[in-house]
Amino acid sequence: MEKIEIRRMREQDVSQAAAIEKENFSLPWTEESFRQALEKKENIYLTALEGEQVVGYIGMWTVLDEGEITQVSVKRECQGRHIGRRLLEMLEEEGKRAGVASFFLEVRRSNAPAIHLYENCGFSVQGIRKNFYENPREDGILMEKKVASHC
Repeated sequence: MEKIEIRRMREQDVSQAAAIEKENFSLPWTEESFRQALEKKENIYLTALEGEQVVGYIGMWTVLDEGEITQVSVKRECQGRHIGRRLLEMLEEEGKRAGVASFFLEVRRSNAPAIHLYENCGFSVQGIRKNFYENPREDGILMEKKVASHC
């Protein structure tokens, strides 16, 4: 097991990130979706690498002082190794540098491991988005973290 490196996502990471997306989400982003997101300078996308292999990624769109975390995903075989936590921590640092004061995300109501991670990292429930997810249809839990709290 090599050391995990986290850095800004690059074009060469897109195909591996899209493969992880397809593995973990019922309505996955395409490679083109990732490319379009990377083109916008206000977006922050990070990749977790083990050697040359992408093992996780995280993305956030920023508007003014708010950051909407669009994805946090770790390759199934690498889950449980705190890669998601490290991606969140690094995204928070990058977000602060970009002037983000509040981080937001949605998570499936049934995704207990992710909810636990987000709560441990200082996120709190702000509300429920009824039928936010499809395939299967499920409520989304809206969570927020203010910059003052630490992961």
